[in-house]
Amino acid sequence: MRRERVVKEISIEEGTGSVYDDLGYAASEDMAIKAELVAEIAAIIKKRGLTQREAAKILGLTQPRISRLLRGQFRGVSERRLLDCLTRLGRDVQIVVRAAPTHRESGHLTLHIA
Repeated sequence: MRRERVVKEISIEEGTGSVYDDLGYAASEDMAIKAELVAEIAAIIKKRGLTQREAAKILGLTQPRISRLLRGQFRGVSERRLLDCLTRLGRDVQIVVRAAPTHRESGHLTLHIA
């Protein structure tokens, strides 16, 4: 018995490199920075083998808040709060401000995790 194979054409659109831009979020750059900070917080918590309750105590947050944060629900949490979490987890955070290249009108916010 021979089976017929139906192939449908699927259009593929190349992304911009930012899922938040692609989804149309107004504050996509801010969301991307927060996502990177949360990913680093999650990695530290995992590396240290902390429970959510232990992490909450260290970070000064509730366990349900930690749970939401680790599931990517970080709306309403400021970048400053996330930076505080990193310092409470034993990380130094440096903020460097420098002039943007002359070919750009405005600066960019970037995050480098060492």
